[in-house]
Amino acid sequence: MLPEAFLERMKAQLGPEYGQFLASLERPRAVALRYNPLKGERPNLPFTGAPVPWEPEGVYYDPEARPGLHVYHEAGVYYLQEASAMAPVALLDPRPGEKVCDLCAAPGGKTTQIAGRMLGRGFLLCNEINPKRAKILSRNIERMAVPNALVTNEHPETLALRFPGFFDRVLVDAPCSGEGMFRKEEAAITDWSEETVAMCARRQAEILSSAAKLVRPGGRLVYSTCTFAPAEDEGAVAAFLEAHPEFTPEPVEAPWFVPGENGSFRMWPHKLLGEGHFAAVLRKTEGETEEITEERGEKLPKQWDSFAKELGITLPAGKAVFFGQSLFWAPEELPGLQKLKVLRPGLELGTVKKDRFEPAHALALWLKECANVQDYGPDSDEIKAYLHGEVVPSKVKGWCLVCADAYSIGWGKGDGNVLKNHYPKGLRR
Repeated sequence: MLPEAFLERMKAQLGPEYGQFLASLERPRAVALRYNPLKGERPNLPFTGAPVPWEPEGVYYDPEARPGLHVYHEAGVYYLQEASAMAPVALLDPRPGEKVCDLCAAPGGKTTQIAGRMLGRGFLLCNEINPKRAKILSRNIERMAVPNALVTNEHPETLALRFPGFFDRVLVDAPCSGEGMFRKEEAAITDWSEETVAMCARRQAEILSSAAKLVRPGGRLVYSTCTFAPAEDEGAVAAFLEAHPEFTPEPVEAPWFVPGENGSFRMWPHKLLGEGHFAAVLRKTEGETEEITEERGEKLPKQWDSFAKELGITLPAGKAVFFGQSLFWAPEELPGLQKLKVLRPGLELGTVKKDRFEPAHALALWLKECANVQDYGPDSDEIKAYLHGEVVPSKVKGWCLVCADAYSIGWGKGDGNVLKNHYPKGLRR
């Protein structure tokens, strides 16, 4: 049962379309996934169907299928993402080589969508203020083979003070009352109240104020929610523009969505195959930038050099950063990390031991080519055993990249007869 106060407001908000809106909430949900261009060519998936119109990598899939259990999901070949939730990044339109910030990034759907469009080039900061959700974000960054992301667990204002005018594009997918998810999540209904809407609007204003400082002059800011509440949507944007005259609505082509005031768009469930969403596109017309100190790169250790030479691994442009006990390969634009709560400063290469190099799972997922490869069929007994953590047959000797139909999924170490399993214990089925 939907809250009565919500229904009354929606009736006034939609007028003659109110009946169509209610009817759409009774229909089965359309489910979608998004392919990951960082993993190479798309596989042929029998359970996928029509494309998502606003996202070139998005497709709808059969709701009876369970793609989250497929080995391709473990390999980061695709991300399960609600179709309307793909719209804000389509409007953000990030490009390779840019500096991009996803300010409220967990669990990582929009961040990995941004990363796919950046194709590993440029610098992506993805932040989540909640520590537990930040860990989930970091794991998804790893699974989706993102090499150029700094994952932080900070308050937005901390980042605003640290990186003023630094980013070409900033996404604020703000925490909201979640009205657009009523059909998808029952908890969204039980947690809803008019007080929650007002509380979310206040929090969104604070986040937007921080985001404004992060955008460089000429840069783009996209604000989005998954709610229908005007106080959190058009009202939030209007208040922001009044408080920040350096921003202006930016016209963009988006024929799939319903345009509104101040560069905003609505995704209505009775007008497209997806849930409810809102987004606004804004341009920063003036302001100042400050010089940002970059993180100093380290020299790659000889243990890595030997390992990389043996397996034929070539790294893209970047710099080495030691973080804890691990060696990371970070984007060249990586800023200084002092006094920041960092979970991941780039692509984790592995751990340097006294006389050897122990490769990280993240490196395996990122690699497309390797001198030592053991490729199993995606439905084979061998790949099922590998995901369970068992030894698997192989004639390969030494470190080898384990693949499922050419998609890298983890490491193994062979003795000529079997592979010792190095698939992370926490991921094993």
